[in-house]
Amino acid sequence: MTQQLSNFINGTFQESSASRSTDVINPATEEVVALQPVSTPEEVDQAVAAADTAFKTWGRTTPKDRQMALLALADAMEEHSDELVAAQFRNTGQPRPIIAREEVAVGADHLRFFAGAARRLDGIGAGEYAEGLTSYVRREPIGVVAQISPWNYPLMMAIWKIGPALAAGNTVVLKPASTTPESTLELARISQGILPDGVFNVLVGSGSVTGDALVAHPIPGLVSITGSVEAGIRVAETAAKTLKRCHLELGGKAPAIVFGDVDPAAIAADIVGAAFFNAGQDCTAATRVLVHRSIYDDMVAELVKAAEAMKTGDAEDDSSDYGPLNNAGHLANVARFIEELPSHATVATGGHRIGTKGYYFAPTIVADVRQTDTLVQEEVFGPILTVQPFDTADEAIAMGNDVRFGLASSVWTNDHSLVLRATRELDFGCVWVNTHIPLVAEFPHGGFKASGYGKDLSLYAIEDYTRIKHIMSAN
Repeated sequence: MTQQLSNFINGTFQESSASRSTDVINPATEEVVALQPVSTPEEVDQAVAAADTAFKTWGRTTPKDRQMALLALADAMEEHSDELVAAQFRNTGQPRPIIAREEVAVGADHLRFFAGAARRLDGIGAGEYAEGLTSYVRREPIGVVAQISPWNYPLMMAIWKIGPALAAGNTVVLKPASTTPESTLELARISQGILPDGVFNVLVGSGSVTGDALVAHPIPGLVSITGSVEAGIRVAETAAKTLKRCHLELGGKAPAIVFGDVDPAAIAADIVGAAFFNAGQDCTAATRVLVHRSIYDDMVAELVKAAEAMKTGDAEDDSSDYGPLNNAGHLANVARFIEELPSHATVATGGHRIGTKGYYFAPTIVADVRQTDTLVQEEVFGPILTVQPFDTADEAIAMGNDVRFGLASSVWTNDHSLVLRATRELDFGCVWVNTHIPLVAEFPHGGFKASGYGKDLSLYAIEDYTRIKHIMSAN
């Protein structure tokens, strides 16, 4: 039965007055599973007003009170794991065990980190920096924050948004991606009775109507988006008109640089796993393997072997490594990268859709690409991994940096001096060494260049949701 979705405003679900709705489609079956309203600017006003009213109380709560609320929400997520998994599965087709493990369980853990971090915000110590005057710093919440989350990890990205914002004392109006709203709405349902009314609000709808109205609204003091570079630019341009601060987590094109002193057979499965997890729909995914020419052929062969061992194509098979791409348009975009390959490139394995029902794409290795190829330069956001040879460390680092993105990268070598050099010179917000893709709540996630600015996770994320006030008093 097709569900009719509602907005979550001021602690209750409210039927939308919007005249237009859009389909929410299960990408594993291509069936319509829900109808969601394209929430109107008037409904944006209602949600922002609710958050603004709630901030007057929530913004003055103690860190302990906010901590206890977030801890309770984390517990409730685990208690309602089955409902969260079912809601997300309908919208993403991700393997259910992966949703339960990587989004519900890890999301609850990240909420618990933010709960503790709420009590650890630091500033400059009070002191007499001018004669007869005492100065100190207040770190304050911003107020209402507008947030837009993506479709690749709907629940996890909602947690990464609301966790630091609420821990810092802000209130939230969040718009989930139009293709994956249900797990966020389920999280809102779970939050009832835990978070005060109006502290956490969820609006469904399109980016061009609902999202634009939210970003343009005069009350929010910060807007945070995880999405494409183009979406980030649009948000930043709109936010600039009301001088809002922005928090932008955008695309990636992560290199995995493999030096000649490693065994390709020992690392290929790890790199392939980091490339194709969640169908490659991960901005930190390994997308480019840069490998020393002395082991290039062996590396390609081992990557192909590891890719061909991956399982996908059946959403009901809980042992699948990854599920479908998110939507029909995205499937067409991923396929287009293969259709438009230059003649010098070689599809070593994959390169095609799997089946005729569901947006599944085969794990794909493309060898012999060149640095200027579109497939090397642009984000695919799908299960395609390119392989390029290099001869020197200088060349490898230059090739790694020679994209417009700067989110994540990895280095694979047993040479400590190479590790020190590469981690210093690679222009990415994260550099992994002999691994790729693990994240922990205690350390920041965020990039440089076209990958945006601002940090998710860690104390740095909470600081992004605060403002600094200098207090000076005569003695």
